[in-house]
Amino acid sequence: MYYIRKIVLLLGLIYSETFFAQENLIGYFQPKIALNYKVANNFKQNFALGQRTYIFENEAIAFRVRQLDLVHFSNLKIKDNQSIAFGIQYRFRENFEADKQNELRLTQQYNFTFNPRIVRYGHRFRSEQRITSDLTIYRFRYRFTLDLPLQGEQLDIGETYFIGNLETLLSVAKRNLPEYDQRFTVNIGWLLKEKTKLQTGVEYRFEDYTHTTSSVFFILTSLILAL
Repeated sequence: MYYIRKIVLLLGLIYSETFFAQENLIGYFQPKIALNYKVANNFKQNFALGQRTYIFENEAIAFRVRQLDLVHFSNLKIKDNQSIAFGIQYRFRENFEADKQNELRLTQQYNFTFNPRIVRYGHRFRSEQRITSDLTIYRFRYRFTLDLPLQGEQLDIGETYFIGNLETLLSVAKRNLPEYDQRFTVNIGWLLKEKTKLQTGVEYRFEDYTHTTSSVFFILTSLILAL
């Protein structure tokens, strides 16, 4: 797919230029392992374990664990291309940064996709409650996704695929100004086996861009298993 290669190259150039032009920049390495379990034809469960490690902080290279996340989602398909889901996540931060708090996160989600040709498009709407001992933050998220196989019209074992995301977020809480974030994500994946995928990619975030903008980039890796 010639035009997809062009998009990936362009995004890579934008990221590299932007990373080193920013002063208020933080970089992370974020690996994740996920397990999908199909309970019934229209119901599945997802379990994930993720870690976030600093690799660039205060204009210097840094290798320090920031957090550990345990995540569970229950997903119910309500139509062939539509689903609703409920998620619960616990984030361990106190173990790694003494001045931070652990977080309980509850998520409600609606997702629908359409697949006119080989490219699949998806729209995801989420509401979240991020709960710590001091504060509850209410967050609202919209994500647009496109994905497609990079070899042929369908994904076969041993072949690669592309996923691109564009996500907008609004966070509100008592005594705090509303915060708007924007995220751009690109992943390349491989179908290693019938039920095993490996993904790697990059994500760039503009956080609180209407007030004090900070820039955050991620190097992402994911191993996705299915039962």
